[in-house]
Amino acid sequence: MVFNVLKSKKFQLANSFFLLFFLLVVCSCNKKFEDKKSTVNGSSVNSAKRTSGKPNIILFIADDLGYEVPHFTGGQSYSTPNLDYLAANGIHFNEAFSHPDGYPSRLALYTGKYSFRNYTIWGKLPPGEKTIGNMLEDAGYATCFAGKWQCDGGDATIRSAGFQKYLTYCPFYKDNQRVGRYKNPKLYAEGNYLPDSLTSGKYSEDMLSDYICNFIDSNTEKPFFAIYSHNLVAQPYVPCPDDPRYPTWNTDSERLNTDTKYFGGMVNYLDKMIGKVLAKVQADGLESNTVLIFIADNATQEGIVSRYNGVKIKGTKTQTNKPGTLTPMIVYWKGTVFPNQIKSDLIDYTDFLPTFADIAGISKPTNYGILDGTSFYDNIIGNGTNDRSWVFCHWDNDPFDGGLVPRERFVNNSVYKLYDTLNYSRFYNMQKDIWEKRPIPDNKLTPAERVTKDQFIQVLQNMHN
Repeated sequence: MVFNVLKSKKFQLANSFFLLFFLLVVCSCNKKFEDKKSTVNGSSVNSAKRTSGKPNIILFIADDLGYEVPHFTGGQSYSTPNLDYLAANGIHFNEAFSHPDGYPSRLALYTGKYSFRNYTIWGKLPPGEKTIGNMLEDAGYATCFAGKWQCDGGDATIRSAGFQKYLTYCPFYKDNQRVGRYKNPKLYAEGNYLPDSLTSGKYSEDMLSDYICNFIDSNTEKPFFAIYSHNLVAQPYVPCPDDPRYPTWNTDSERLNTDTKYFGGMVNYLDKMIGKVLAKVQADGLESNTVLIFIADNATQEGIVSRYNGVKIKGTKTQTNKPGTLTPMIVYWKGTVFPNQIKSDLIDYTDFLPTFADIAGISKPTNYGILDGTSFYDNIIGNGTNDRSWVFCHWDNDPFDGGLVPRERFVNNSVYKLYDTLNYSRFYNMQKDIWEKRPIPDNKLTPAERVTKDQFIQVLQNMHN
Protein backbone atom coordinates (compact mmCIF):
# COMPACT_ATOMS: atom_id res chain seq x y z
CA MET A 1 0.00 0.00 0.00
CA VAL A 2 1.30 3.42 -0.97
CA PHE A 3 0.62 4.98 2.39
CA ASN A 4 2.04 2.44 4.82
CA VAL A 5 4.77 4.85 5.86
CA LEU A 6 2.19 7.54 6.57
CA LYS A 7 -0.22 5.52 8.69
CA SER A 8 -0.58 6.95 12.18
CA LYS A 9 -0.19 5.15 15.50
CA LYS A 10 -3.44 4.43 17.25
CA PHE A 11 -4.49 7.26 19.50
CA GLN A 12 -4.19 6.32 23.16
CA LEU A 13 -6.67 8.48 25.08
CA ALA A 14 -5.27 7.79 28.53
CA ASN A 15 -1.76 8.84 27.59
CA SER A 16 -2.62 11.75 25.30
CA PHE A 17 -5.41 13.74 26.94
CA PHE A 18 -3.24 16.80 27.52
CA LEU A 19 -1.96 16.80 23.92
CA LEU A 20 -5.49 16.49 22.56
CA PHE A 21 -6.75 19.34 24.75
CA PHE A 22 -3.88 21.58 23.68
CA LEU A 23 -4.47 20.92 20.00
CA LEU A 24 -8.20 21.53 20.23
CA VAL A 25 -7.57 24.89 21.88
CA VAL A 26 -5.02 25.89 19.25
CA CYS A 27 -7.30 24.91 16.37
CA SER A 28 -10.34 26.69 17.80
CA CYS A 29 -8.44 29.89 18.45
CA ASN A 30 -6.62 30.02 15.16
CA LYS A 31 -9.02 32.17 13.13
CA LYS A 32 -6.27 33.66 10.99
CA PHE A 33 -4.09 31.70 8.63
CA GLU A 34 -0.86 30.56 10.23
CA ASP A 35 1.97 28.96 8.39
CA LYS A 36 2.29 25.81 10.42
CA LYS A 37 3.14 22.24 9.58
CA SER A 38 0.34 19.77 9.03
CA THR A 39 0.16 16.87 11.46
CA VAL A 40 0.09 14.32 8.69
CA ASN A 41 1.57 11.64 10.90
CA GLY A 42 -1.67 11.60 12.85
CA SER A 43 -0.29 12.71 16.20
CA SER A 44 -3.11 15.21 16.63
CA VAL A 45 -6.08 12.96 15.93
CA ASN A 46 -9.26 14.50 17.33
CA SER A 47 -11.52 11.84 18.83
CA ALA A 48 -14.44 14.28 18.66
CA LYS A 49 -14.27 14.51 14.88
CA ARG A 50 -17.41 13.35 13.09
CA THR A 51 -17.09 9.82 11.77
CA SER A 52 -20.79 9.28 11.14
CA GLY A 53 -23.71 11.23 9.73
CA LYS A 54 -23.31 13.26 6.54
CA PRO A 55 -20.21 12.25 4.59
CA ASN A 56 -17.27 14.61 4.27
CA ILE A 57 -16.37 15.56 0.69
CA ILE A 58 -12.94 16.49 -0.69
CA LEU A 59 -12.68 17.52 -4.33
CA PHE A 60 -9.22 17.67 -5.93
CA ILE A 61 -9.00 19.72 -9.14
CA ALA A 62 -5.72 19.46 -11.06
CA ASP A 63 -4.86 22.31 -13.43
CA ASP A 64 -4.04 21.47 -17.07
CA LEU A 65 -3.72 17.72 -16.58
CA GLY A 66 -4.99 15.68 -19.51
CA TYR A 67 -6.36 12.16 -19.55
CA GLU A 68 -3.10 10.82 -20.97
CA VAL A 69 -1.00 11.87 -17.96
CA PRO A 70 -1.90 9.72 -14.90
CA HIS A 71 -0.66 6.16 -14.81
CA PHE A 72 -4.09 4.76 -13.89
CA THR A 73 -5.60 5.90 -17.21
CA GLY A 74 -2.81 4.36 -19.29
CA GLY A 75 -0.19 7.08 -18.99
CA GLN A 76 3.38 5.81 -19.20
CA SER A 77 5.54 8.91 -18.79
CA TYR A 78 4.95 9.80 -15.14
CA SER A 79 4.66 8.24 -11.71
CA THR A 80 1.32 8.74 -9.91
CA PRO A 81 1.22 6.09 -7.15
CA ASN A 82 -1.30 7.90 -4.95
CA LEU A 83 -3.76 8.48 -7.76
CA ASP A 84 -3.21 4.86 -8.79
CA TYR A 85 -4.07 3.81 -5.23
CA LEU A 86 -7.30 5.81 -5.25
CA ALA A 87 -8.28 4.37 -8.63
CA ALA A 88 -7.43 0.80 -7.61
CA ASN A 89 -9.54 1.16 -4.49
CA GLY A 90 -12.34 3.21 -6.01
CA ILE A 91 -13.97 4.01 -9.35
CA HIS A 92 -12.17 5.26 -12.41
CA PHE A 93 -14.78 7.02 -14.55
CA ASN A 94 -13.33 6.96 -18.07
CA GLU A 95 -15.99 9.03 -19.86
CA ALA A 96 -15.98 12.28 -17.84
CA PHE A 97 -15.94 15.48 -19.90
CA SER A 98 -14.79 18.99 -19.03
CA HIS A 99 -14.69 22.08 -21.24
CA PRO A 100 -11.67 22.77 -23.48
CA ASP A 101 -10.37 25.41 -21.07
CA GLY A 102 -10.21 25.94 -17.35
CA TYR A 103 -12.55 28.69 -16.19
CA PRO A 104 -15.60 27.52 -18.17
CA SER A 105 -15.07 24.05 -16.72
CA ARG A 106 -14.88 25.44 -13.20
CA LEU A 107 -17.97 27.61 -13.65
CA ALA A 108 -20.02 24.63 -14.85
CA LEU A 109 -18.63 22.51 -12.02
CA TYR A 110 -19.30 25.00 -9.23
CA THR A 111 -22.77 26.14 -10.40
CA GLY A 112 -24.23 23.07 -12.14
CA LYS A 113 -25.11 25.15 -15.20
CA TYR A 114 -24.09 25.22 -18.83
CA SER A 115 -22.17 28.32 -19.83
CA PHE A 116 -24.90 29.89 -21.95
CA ARG A 117 -26.87 30.40 -18.73
CA ASN A 118 -24.30 32.21 -16.59
CA TYR A 119 -20.96 32.78 -18.37
CA THR A 120 -20.37 36.53 -18.77
CA ILE A 121 -16.62 37.07 -18.91
CA TRP A 122 -13.52 34.99 -18.35
CA GLY A 123 -12.59 34.49 -14.70
CA LYS A 124 -15.57 36.16 -13.01
CA LEU A 125 -18.27 34.41 -11.03
CA PRO A 126 -21.45 36.36 -11.85
CA PRO A 127 -22.85 38.30 -8.86
CA GLY A 128 -25.49 36.35 -7.00
CA GLU A 129 -24.62 33.03 -8.64
CA LYS A 130 -24.98 30.13 -6.21
CA THR A 131 -22.43 27.33 -5.99
CA ILE A 132 -21.80 23.92 -4.50
CA GLY A 133 -20.24 25.77 -1.56
CA ASN A 134 -23.50 27.61 -0.83
CA MET A 135 -25.51 24.42 -1.07
CA LEU A 136 -23.34 22.48 1.36
CA GLU A 137 -22.85 25.41 3.74
CA ASP A 138 -26.64 25.71 3.98
CA ALA A 139 -26.78 21.98 4.67
CA GLY A 140 -24.59 22.43 7.75
CA TYR A 141 -21.18 21.68 6.28
CA ALA A 142 -17.96 23.42 7.25
CA THR A 143 -16.53 24.63 3.94
CA CYS A 144 -13.01 25.34 2.72
CA PHE A 145 -11.38 26.37 -0.55
CA ALA A 146 -7.62 26.05 -1.03
CA GLY A 147 -5.79 26.84 -4.23
CA LYS A 148 -6.55 28.48 -7.54
CA TRP A 149 -9.74 30.53 -7.22
CA GLN A 150 -9.95 32.27 -10.62
CA CYS A 151 -13.50 33.53 -9.96
CA ASP A 152 -12.62 37.15 -9.05
CA GLY A 153 -13.95 39.20 -6.17
CA GLY A 154 -11.51 38.23 -3.44
CA ASP A 155 -12.87 37.77 0.07
CA ALA A 156 -16.39 39.00 -0.71
CA THR A 157 -16.97 36.62 -3.61
CA ILE A 158 -15.28 33.63 -1.98
CA ARG A 159 -17.46 33.95 1.09
CA SER A 160 -20.62 34.72 -0.89
CA ALA A 161 -19.92 31.50 -2.82
CA GLY A 162 -20.22 29.58 0.44
CA PHE A 163 -16.61 29.07 1.50
CA GLN A 164 -16.01 29.90 5.16
CA LYS A 165 -12.27 29.21 5.18
CA TYR A 166 -9.89 29.80 2.32
CA LEU A 167 -6.31 30.18 1.20
CA THR A 168 -6.24 31.05 -2.47
CA TYR A 169 -4.13 31.87 -5.45
CA CYS A 170 -5.51 34.16 -8.18
CA PRO A 171 -8.30 35.69 -6.05
CA PHE A 172 -8.90 38.54 -8.51
CA TYR A 173 -9.70 38.70 -12.20
CA LYS A 174 -6.67 40.81 -13.09
CA ASP A 175 -4.09 38.66 -11.32
CA ASN A 176 -1.17 37.56 -13.45
CA GLN A 177 -1.54 33.80 -13.26
CA ARG A 178 2.17 33.13 -13.76
CA VAL A 179 3.43 35.36 -10.96
CA GLY A 180 3.83 33.90 -7.50
CA ARG A 181 2.24 30.63 -8.50
CA TYR A 182 4.79 28.23 -7.03
CA LYS A 183 7.94 29.32 -5.17
CA ASN A 184 7.57 32.38 -2.91
CA PRO A 185 3.84 32.19 -3.58
CA LYS A 186 1.37 35.05 -3.72
CA LEU A 187 -1.42 33.63 -1.58
CA TYR A 188 -4.52 35.31 -0.20
CA ALA A 189 -6.44 34.65 3.03
CA GLU A 190 -8.85 36.56 5.28
CA GLY A 191 -9.10 39.42 2.79
CA ASN A 192 -5.36 40.04 2.43
CA TYR A 193 -2.32 38.68 0.65
CA LEU A 194 -0.01 36.87 3.01
CA PRO A 195 3.11 38.86 3.91
CA ASP A 196 6.47 37.86 2.47
CA SER A 197 7.55 36.75 5.91
CA LEU A 198 5.11 33.83 5.63
CA THR A 199 5.75 32.92 2.00
CA SER A 200 9.44 33.59 1.34
CA GLY A 201 11.19 30.38 0.39
CA LYS A 202 7.92 28.43 0.62
CA TYR A 203 6.17 26.44 -2.08
CA SER A 204 2.48 27.09 -2.77
CA GLU A 205 1.34 23.47 -2.86
CA ASP A 206 3.01 22.74 0.48
CA MET A 207 1.14 25.63 2.05
CA LEU A 208 -2.16 24.75 0.38
CA SER A 209 -2.01 21.11 1.41
CA ASP A 210 -1.10 22.13 4.96
CA TYR A 211 -4.11 24.43 4.97
CA ILE A 212 -6.44 21.62 3.92
CA CYS A 213 -4.96 19.28 6.54
CA ASN A 214 -5.26 21.91 9.26
CA PHE A 215 -8.85 22.60 8.22
CA ILE A 216 -9.64 18.90 8.61
CA ASP A 217 -8.06 18.89 12.08
CA SER A 218 -9.76 22.10 13.21
CA ASN A 219 -13.25 20.94 12.25
CA THR A 220 -14.37 18.63 15.06
CA GLU A 221 -18.17 18.84 14.91
CA LYS A 222 -19.52 19.41 11.42
CA PRO A 223 -19.20 17.39 8.25
CA PHE A 224 -16.83 19.21 5.92
CA PHE A 225 -16.55 20.07 2.25
CA ALA A 226 -13.13 21.07 0.91
CA ILE A 227 -11.99 21.95 -2.58
CA TYR A 228 -8.27 21.61 -3.18
CA SER A 229 -7.82 23.45 -6.46
CA HIS A 230 -4.20 22.71 -7.32
CA ASN A 231 -1.87 25.17 -9.00
CA LEU A 232 -0.10 22.13 -10.42
CA VAL A 233 0.55 21.21 -13.17
CA ALA A 234 -0.02 24.40 -15.17
CA GLN A 235 2.66 26.71 -16.57
CA PRO A 236 5.16 28.02 -15.71
CA TYR A 237 7.12 24.77 -15.64
CA VAL A 238 9.49 25.00 -12.70
CA PRO A 239 11.27 22.71 -10.24
CA CYS A 240 9.35 21.44 -7.20
CA PRO A 241 10.84 21.12 -3.70
CA ASP A 242 11.84 17.50 -4.39
CA ASP A 243 14.01 18.68 -7.30
CA PRO A 244 17.66 19.42 -6.36
CA ARG A 245 17.43 22.55 -8.53
CA TYR A 246 14.65 24.01 -6.40
CA PRO A 247 16.74 25.77 -3.68
CA THR A 248 18.55 27.96 -6.21
CA TRP A 249 15.62 28.49 -8.56
CA ASN A 250 15.21 32.17 -9.46
CA THR A 251 11.53 33.10 -9.36
CA ASP A 252 12.16 36.28 -11.39
CA SER A 253 12.10 34.15 -14.54
CA GLU A 254 9.38 31.81 -13.35
CA ARG A 255 6.44 33.38 -15.14
CA LEU A 256 8.14 32.98 -18.52
CA ASN A 257 9.44 29.46 -18.16
CA THR A 258 8.10 26.89 -20.63
CA ASP A 259 10.87 24.32 -20.24
CA THR A 260 8.94 21.05 -20.18
CA LYS A 261 11.77 19.13 -18.51
CA TYR A 262 10.22 20.06 -15.17
CA PHE A 263 6.76 18.76 -16.03
CA GLY A 264 7.33 15.22 -14.81
CA GLY A 265 8.45 16.43 -11.39
CA MET A 266 5.35 18.62 -11.20
CA VAL A 267 3.11 15.64 -11.90
CA ASN A 268 4.92 13.69 -9.18
CA TYR A 269 4.45 16.52 -6.70
CA LEU A 270 0.75 16.87 -7.50
CA ASP A 271 0.39 13.18 -6.74
CA LYS A 272 2.37 13.61 -3.52
CA MET A 273 0.05 16.39 -2.31
CA ILE A 274 -3.00 14.23 -2.93
CA GLY A 275 -1.34 11.46 -0.95
CA LYS A 276 -0.65 13.88 1.87
CA VAL A 277 -4.33 14.81 2.21
CA LEU A 278 -5.43 11.19 1.97
CA ALA A 279 -2.95 10.32 4.71
CA LYS A 280 -4.48 13.00 6.91
CA VAL A 281 -7.97 11.59 6.35
CA GLN A 282 -6.67 8.12 7.19
CA ALA A 283 -4.78 9.30 10.27
CA ASP A 284 -7.85 11.07 11.63
CA GLY A 285 -10.01 7.98 11.22
CA LEU A 286 -12.29 9.63 8.66
CA GLU A 287 -11.64 7.47 5.64
CA SER A 288 -14.90 5.51 5.74
CA ASN A 289 -16.97 8.69 5.96
CA THR A 290 -15.10 10.83 3.44
CA VAL A 291 -15.62 10.89 -0.31
CA LEU A 292 -12.49 11.88 -2.23
CA ILE A 293 -12.93 12.87 -5.87
CA PHE A 294 -10.16 13.70 -8.30
CA ILE A 295 -10.65 15.53 -11.61
CA ALA A 296 -8.79 18.02 -13.82
CA ASP A 297 -10.13 21.28 -15.22
CA ASN A 298 -8.99 20.64 -18.79
CA ALA A 299 -6.41 18.96 -20.98
CA THR A 300 -2.63 19.31 -20.91
CA GLN A 301 -0.85 22.26 -22.52
CA GLU A 302 0.07 21.71 -26.16
CA GLY A 303 3.83 21.78 -25.53
CA ILE A 304 3.72 18.65 -23.38
CA VAL A 305 4.28 15.30 -25.11
CA SER A 306 3.45 12.17 -23.10
CA ARG A 307 3.34 8.46 -23.78
CA TYR A 308 -0.11 6.95 -23.41
CA ASN A 309 -0.80 3.26 -24.05
CA GLY A 310 2.28 3.01 -26.24
CA VAL A 311 1.56 6.14 -28.29
CA LYS A 312 2.99 9.66 -27.99
CA ILE A 313 0.26 12.22 -27.31
CA LYS A 314 0.60 16.00 -27.50
CA GLY A 315 -1.32 18.14 -25.05
CA THR A 316 -4.72 19.21 -26.36
CA LYS A 317 -5.76 22.13 -24.16
CA THR A 318 -8.36 24.38 -25.90
CA GLN A 319 -9.13 21.70 -28.50
CA THR A 320 -12.72 20.51 -28.73
CA ASN A 321 -11.94 16.95 -29.84
CA LYS A 322 -12.27 14.09 -27.35
CA PRO A 323 -8.64 14.25 -26.13
CA GLY A 324 -9.25 17.95 -25.45
CA THR A 325 -12.35 17.41 -23.31
CA LEU A 326 -11.96 13.97 -21.72
CA THR A 327 -10.70 14.33 -18.16
CA PRO A 328 -9.29 11.82 -15.65
CA MET A 329 -11.71 11.17 -12.80
CA ILE A 330 -11.65 9.03 -9.64
CA VAL A 331 -14.18 8.55 -6.84
CA TYR A 332 -12.82 6.95 -3.66
CA TRP A 333 -15.05 6.19 -0.68
CA LYS A 334 -13.76 3.40 1.51
CA GLY A 335 -16.41 0.92 2.57
CA THR A 336 -19.05 2.37 0.25
CA VAL A 337 -17.43 2.18 -3.18
CA PHE A 338 -16.29 -1.24 -4.31
CA PRO A 339 -12.60 -1.18 -5.31
CA ASN A 340 -11.02 -1.52 -8.72
CA GLN A 341 -13.96 -0.38 -10.81
CA ILE A 342 -13.77 1.19 -14.26
CA LYS A 343 -17.04 2.75 -15.38
CA SER A 344 -17.94 4.23 -18.74
CA ASP A 345 -20.94 6.21 -17.48
CA LEU A 346 -21.04 9.64 -19.09
CA ILE A 347 -20.16 12.42 -16.65
CA ASP A 348 -20.78 16.11 -17.39
CA TYR A 349 -19.23 18.82 -15.19
CA THR A 350 -22.68 20.18 -14.40
CA ASP A 351 -23.37 16.83 -12.69
CA PHE A 352 -21.29 17.48 -9.58
CA LEU A 353 -23.71 19.83 -7.84
CA PRO A 354 -26.70 17.43 -7.84
CA THR A 355 -24.38 14.52 -7.04
CA PHE A 356 -22.99 16.31 -3.99
CA ALA A 357 -26.56 17.04 -2.89
CA ASP A 358 -27.28 13.32 -2.98
CA ILE A 359 -24.06 12.50 -1.11
CA ALA A 360 -25.08 14.99 1.60
CA GLY A 361 -28.61 13.57 1.71
CA ILE A 362 -30.28 16.86 0.76
CA SER A 363 -32.56 17.95 -2.06
CA LYS A 364 -31.17 19.68 -5.12
CA PRO A 365 -31.71 23.44 -4.69
CA THR A 366 -34.83 24.87 -6.31
CA ASN A 367 -33.86 28.54 -5.97
CA TYR A 368 -30.60 28.51 -7.96
CA GLY A 369 -32.21 28.93 -11.37
CA ILE A 370 -32.16 26.20 -14.00
CA LEU A 371 -29.69 23.44 -13.10
CA ASP A 372 -28.44 21.24 -15.92
CA GLY A 373 -26.69 18.43 -14.11
CA THR A 374 -27.74 14.84 -13.56
CA SER A 375 -26.65 13.13 -10.35
CA PHE A 376 -24.26 10.20 -10.70
CA TYR A 377 -24.64 9.25 -7.02
CA ASP A 378 -26.33 5.95 -7.90
CA ASN A 379 -23.41 5.17 -10.20
CA ILE A 380 -21.04 5.73 -7.28
CA ILE A 381 -22.80 3.45 -4.83
CA GLY A 382 -23.54 0.79 -7.43
CA ASN A 383 -27.33 1.09 -7.65
CA GLY A 384 -27.63 2.66 -11.07
CA THR A 385 -26.73 2.46 -14.71
CA ASN A 386 -25.64 5.25 -17.01
CA ASP A 387 -28.07 8.11 -16.32
CA ARG A 388 -26.91 10.15 -19.30
CA SER A 389 -27.09 9.42 -23.03
CA TRP A 390 -25.17 12.60 -23.92
CA VAL A 391 -23.06 15.45 -22.53
CA PHE A 392 -23.14 19.02 -23.81
CA CYS A 393 -20.68 21.89 -24.08
CA HIS A 394 -21.22 25.57 -24.81
CA TRP A 395 -17.77 27.18 -24.98
CA ASP A 396 -17.19 30.84 -25.73
CA ASN A 397 -14.08 32.05 -23.92
CA ASP A 398 -14.64 35.70 -24.80
CA PRO A 399 -18.22 36.72 -25.62
CA PHE A 400 -17.01 40.25 -26.39
CA ASP A 401 -14.35 39.47 -28.99
CA GLY A 402 -16.62 40.35 -31.89
CA GLY A 403 -16.61 36.79 -33.17
CA LEU A 404 -12.86 36.67 -33.75
CA VAL A 405 -12.85 33.33 -31.94
CA PRO A 406 -16.18 31.66 -32.74
CA ARG A 407 -18.01 29.92 -29.96
CA GLU A 408 -18.23 26.14 -30.02
CA ARG A 409 -21.33 24.15 -29.10
CA PHE A 410 -21.43 20.39 -29.29
CA VAL A 411 -23.06 17.30 -27.87
CA ASN A 412 -21.52 13.86 -27.62
CA ASN A 413 -21.77 10.43 -26.11
CA SER A 414 -18.85 8.02 -25.82
CA VAL A 415 -18.82 7.33 -29.58
CA TYR A 416 -20.44 10.14 -31.57
CA LYS A 417 -20.21 13.94 -31.53
CA LEU A 418 -22.27 16.63 -33.28
CA TYR A 419 -21.37 20.32 -33.52
CA ASP A 420 -23.95 23.09 -33.64
CA THR A 421 -23.08 24.34 -37.13
CA LEU A 422 -25.00 25.19 -40.27
CA ASN A 423 -26.85 22.08 -41.48
CA TYR A 424 -25.29 20.09 -38.62
CA SER A 425 -22.62 18.84 -40.97
CA ARG A 426 -19.92 18.10 -38.36
CA PHE A 427 -20.96 14.68 -37.09
CA TYR A 428 -18.12 12.35 -36.08
CA ASN A 429 -17.48 8.84 -34.92
CA MET A 430 -14.87 9.56 -32.25
CA GLN A 431 -13.79 5.94 -31.93
CA LYS A 432 -12.82 5.77 -35.58
CA ASP A 433 -11.85 9.44 -36.00
CA ILE A 434 -10.60 10.71 -32.65
CA TRP A 435 -9.07 13.88 -34.15
CA GLU A 436 -12.29 14.69 -36.01
CA LYS A 437 -10.91 14.88 -39.52
CA ARG A 438 -13.70 13.04 -41.36
CA PRO A 439 -17.30 14.14 -40.69
CA ILE A 440 -19.86 11.53 -41.65
CA PRO A 441 -22.13 12.78 -44.46
CA ASP A 442 -25.85 12.16 -44.13
CA ASN A 443 -25.89 9.77 -47.07
CA LYS A 444 -23.37 7.53 -45.29
CA LEU A 445 -25.20 7.28 -41.96
CA THR A 446 -26.41 3.92 -40.76
CA PRO A 447 -29.99 3.81 -39.43
CA ALA A 448 -28.66 3.80 -35.86
CA GLU A 449 -26.39 6.75 -36.59
CA ARG A 450 -29.32 8.64 -38.08
CA VAL A 451 -31.27 8.14 -34.87
CA THR A 452 -28.31 9.33 -32.75
CA LYS A 453 -27.75 12.40 -34.90
CA ASP A 454 -31.43 13.36 -34.76
CA GLN A 455 -31.35 13.04 -30.96
CA PHE A 456 -28.27 15.27 -30.83
CA ILE A 457 -29.94 17.87 -33.05
CA GLN A 458 -32.84 18.02 -30.62
CA VAL A 459 -30.43 18.56 -27.71
CA LEU A 460 -28.65 21.39 -29.51
CA GLN A 461 -31.89 23.07 -30.48
CA ASN A 462 -33.09 23.00 -26.87
CA MET A 463 -29.88 24.40 -25.36
CA HIS A 464 -30.70 28.09 -25.38
CA ASN A 465 -31.71 30.65 -22.76
